[in-house]
Amino acid sequence: MRYRHPATQEEIDRVYDPMRGRDGEALIADWRARSARSRERQRLIPDVAYGPTLAERMDVFPGSEAGGPVHLFFHGGYWRALSHAEFGFVADGLVAAGITVAVVNYALCPEVRFGEIVRQSRAAVAWMHRHGASLGVDPNRLSVSGHSAGGHLCAMLLATRWREAYGLPDELIRGALSISGLYDLAPFPWSWLQPKLQLTDRDVIDYSPVRQPCRVPARVRLVAGGEESEAFAGQMQAQAKHLRQQGRHVTSELLPGDDHFSLLDHYRPGGRFVDEIVAFHR
Repeated sequence: MRYRHPATQEEIDRVYDPMRGRDGEALIADWRARSARSRERQRLIPDVAYGPTLAERMDVFPGSEAGGPVHLFFHGGYWRALSHAEFGFVADGLVAAGITVAVVNYALCPEVRFGEIVRQSRAAVAWMHRHGASLGVDPNRLSVSGHSAGGHLCAMLLATRWREAYGLPDELIRGALSISGLYDLAPFPWSWLQPKLQLTDRDVIDYSPVRQPCRVPARVRLVAGGEESEAFAGQMQAQAKHLRQQGRHVTSELLPGDDHFSLLDHYRPGGRFVDEIVAFHR
């Protein structure tokens, strides 16, 4: 399949609205309930500050291995909805596998500009690399994953000049799993999201991973659901091609039977995302 941008706003809104025809409130309520149970079952260091603003917080679920690896998860919500509170459940399988998990919160559009969200995601990784030892993890064994908008943020982490901008090694991320990510922002100024996102032409260039070089030599895993619209598969394929042209280690796969939301079930204990993230650290 060749990736192409939808031609009209009606088509953009159709293919990029995974909530269409679903009870979104019930879905989010289920995530919150699952996350509340995770907080009760797991050890938790809540709301660890990684930056100066109130939004810059992460819930840390310690793994069983002292000095073990750490994984940062970035949630979805099209950069304008949800928080870390809905996604604590992604920690269950990884903690059981011995990996410490940080579920990252960030500010949302339109309260902040789009670029500020990217800055905050980078700040979370930088904080963990510098201070992870205080949480009992090895900051040199760090991986990331994200869903939807979070998948975009993971791709932007790989486009970061870590040594130049942060004084950190460019190799600080071992592996990145992007799930149904958005890698080309060009459709979104023409979508129903624009009143919230307020993307400029400059934003589309600066914050589209397919328009930026990949500067981190991490292993990259891209997935999308076979039951999602063609737009998510197209975005994934465009990013995979972009990375391969730069000689990066990347795999991409459509998971049959999964839609935009059921993909998150692969974080359950024994799930395929758990296995793939564990493999980043071997």
